[in-house]
Amino acid sequence: MKVMNVGIMSREEYKKRTIAIASGAYRPKENDPKVWFESIKSLSQVLSSENQELLKLIVECKPQSLSELEKISHRRKSNLSRTLKTLENYGIVSLKKRNGRVVPTVEATDFKVEFGLNALAY
Repeated sequence: MKVMNVGIMSREEYKKRTIAIASGAYRPKENDPKVWFESIKSLSQVLSSENQELLKLIVECKPQSLSELEKISHRRKSNLSRTLKTLENYGIVSLKKRNGRVVPTVEATDFKVEFGLNALAY
């Protein structure tokens, strides 16, 4: 089980937080989320039921290429590539080249979500 802490914060608040960190006015806590989403809607799009099933397939079947994942997931390679790139951008999946093939690996299997009106004060 690999737990990823994710947070939900508006783009404007995220900018303010980043500036506060850069200026030294705020020091992130060790357990603060490292990955941020702009809204619950954007989080739910990335971690949709379909994408959760894809993550489970990768964990269980350990495909050694996108072609192999295409066969077991019954999803087109172009769709898989787009989805996996998005998941990789959030650190949920890593895509490594091995022997000329792209091998997907799940980096996070469980998610702890943090949000609230005052929960992320800095």
